[in-house]
Amino acid sequence: MSSLSKKIDNITIEEIIDKVRNYIEDEEQIKTIEKAYQFAFLKHNGQFRKSGEAYIYHPMNVALILTTIYADYETISAGLLHDVLEDCDCTPEEMENEFGPTITKLVKGVTKLSNINFSTENEYLIDYYKKIIVGMSEDVRVIIIKLADRLHNMRTLWAIPEDRQKIKAHESLEIFAPIAHHLGIHKIKSELEDLSLRYLKPDVFYDIAEKLNKTKIERDRIVYDMQTEITDLLNEHHIPHEIKGRAKCIYSIYNKLDKGKKFSDIYDLLALRILVNTEQECYLVLGLIHSKFRPLPKRFKDYIAMPKPNMYQSLHTTIFGIEGYLFEIQIRTHEMDEVAENGIAAHWSYKENKGSNSNANLTSTTEQKLQFFKSIIDLSHDKMSSEDFVNSVKDEVLNNNIYCFTPKGDVIELPKGATPLDFAYRIHTKVGETTVGAIVNNNIVPLDYELQDNDIVKINTSKSATPSKEWINMVKCSTTKNKIRAFFTKNEKDIYIERGKYALEKELRKRKIVFSDFLQDKNIEKICDTIKVEDIEDIYLNIGNGKQTVNGVINIIYKPEEEKAPKIIKTPPKTKDADIIVSGIDKVKVNLANCCNPVAGDEIVGYITKGNGITVHRINCHNLEMLEDRTIDVSWNNNMNKKYLTCILIYSKDNNNHMLDLVQSISMSNVSVEGIKVLNRDDNTIYEVNCYVSGVEQLNKLFVNLLKHKYIEKVERAMR
Repeated sequence: MSSLSKKIDNITIEEIIDKVRNYIEDEEQIKTIEKAYQFAFLKHNGQFRKSGEAYIYHPMNVALILTTIYADYETISAGLLHDVLEDCDCTPEEMENEFGPTITKLVKGVTKLSNINFSTENEYLIDYYKKIIVGMSEDVRVIIIKLADRLHNMRTLWAIPEDRQKIKAHESLEIFAPIAHHLGIHKIKSELEDLSLRYLKPDVFYDIAEKLNKTKIERDRIVYDMQTEITDLLNEHHIPHEIKGRAKCIYSIYNKLDKGKKFSDIYDLLALRILVNTEQECYLVLGLIHSKFRPLPKRFKDYIAMPKPNMYQSLHTTIFGIEGYLFEIQIRTHEMDEVAENGIAAHWSYKENKGSNSNANLTSTTEQKLQFFKSIIDLSHDKMSSEDFVNSVKDEVLNNNIYCFTPKGDVIELPKGATPLDFAYRIHTKVGETTVGAIVNNNIVPLDYELQDNDIVKINTSKSATPSKEWINMVKCSTTKNKIRAFFTKNEKDIYIERGKYALEKELRKRKIVFSDFLQDKNIEKICDTIKVEDIEDIYLNIGNGKQTVNGVINIIYKPEEEKAPKIIKTPPKTKDADIIVSGIDKVKVNLANCCNPVAGDEIVGYITKGNGITVHRINCHNLEMLEDRTIDVSWNNNMNKKYLTCILIYSKDNNNHMLDLVQSISMSNVSVEGIKVLNRDDNTIYEVNCYVSGVEQLNKLFVNLLKHKYIEKVERAMR
């Protein structure tokens, strides 16, 4: 409990280096740490913390915490430097010159997280979650430094006002402690939880602490006697071992009391941890203990055969020990204990100090651990709202998962609520896309069946099968949803590419241009540069989806002769009330196309009809490609001040009736509603709204205002 006191420990760099030498032997690496200290000392000179100590002691304490979890020299160096860019006169360039790109990148990563305005308000919390998780996925060591930084800040939390204490404590409990848990860093996780409880519920915290102190002498006697019994048993069977008592986490006890347990019924008040050399000895020790002490039913857990997601491995059992007391026993190897206490950071230590075979194994486990971060990156790249992103992270990454098996015994990790479709896509995207049925525990189940822990799942597939759009509502994982969406997006993309290619070739034939001449590399490169795309497929795609006209693309290479004449008449026509200026024509009948409803500010093109003047379309109107090549350049008359009829589609996230609210919202944007109707009333409602706007600018503002409503998923202009 010393870390909770107000004592300021003015540690020295020599103490930090002594700790480092316990697991780092490379003198060059140690010199880098010393250099980082000297640099930070000079930069922070004259700065003080609210606790009254010189500022340098904060990064030094962060570095000391990092040594307790065996962080590598770059992480410790970055820990010493982590506030230099933010609080001192130092540029990233100067730091990179002194310490190289890796350490600078780590410091910049921590600085980025430190610049976020942490808050428990929902809006800020959402933004905070998103940035911190994406930030830590760039390099896991960034978040390890941030955890050490937060832990030392929590140790000196008494120095700030009480209202700020509770905010910081709440952040630590809800955000930082769970992340430390998923990284497997038990030391930091448990201390953050205890410190948070100390400031959030001081009465409860000190009540538990007092009860622990009152029973300490009796508990110590019982634990010592039990330890002696087990030591004699293992020595008798010649098993080298180490036994130690387990630290009592006050927050863990609080959680159990909060669930209705009595203080006397909490098993881990009496707890022992047995460390042996090999995995085989773990099971041997378990058998010996169970042969002498009766185990409590349903309290055995084998985390060696099936490790937790954070790579935690151990055997857990609860037994009736001496004098009838219940003991919780943990059995693990020394290496498992190191990883359990220090988490992913321990892997760097082992990789530096073990032989090549161990390196290979630990590289493999590190890669498995980093799947946690990979899943976060996948989520951050999905096109979803901030709130959906955070909910996905909470549900899929930071919450308890279930573990299902393939018929061959491979373990598949999934979030609670996952379905056979999630299972299939987790195996491989192709398996998911060709799924036709599922068998769970030898029983046929529907594809939206909710899987349970330890289910054995067999996926039936067919080469001719394809996904259904209904699957999006049947799956749990956001990654699965986006893989299904990607399938349909890709199909639509392929259609657009084919359509664009066909339209281009048709127009080239009409203009008697040889394909091979037009498709020369230099021409494709020029077109790509002009319309800002990557390759010829993108050119076809832009033509197919209407972003570019066929003639517009061809004209980049082959300028038509008529371009020598001015495209647009600079002066407005004699008819002052004309909306549209037609190139080279003074008076002509002009209509705005009903299919795409152009409004002032849209990019437009005119189509010369047979006997009905000129119809004006938006440049991306898909109907243009079906019209004969009788287009003419047109432009808006900027002197006009009128309203234009347009049609918009509003997609709701539910099937509630929001019609009145929508009409009011649109009217408040100074937009007149001509009519509104419902197109769909299944799980989601689509509203078609005909309204009058002054132009694109007002229409865009309307879209922004509408999207502020939580029930609206998206808004777009209709194209008939």
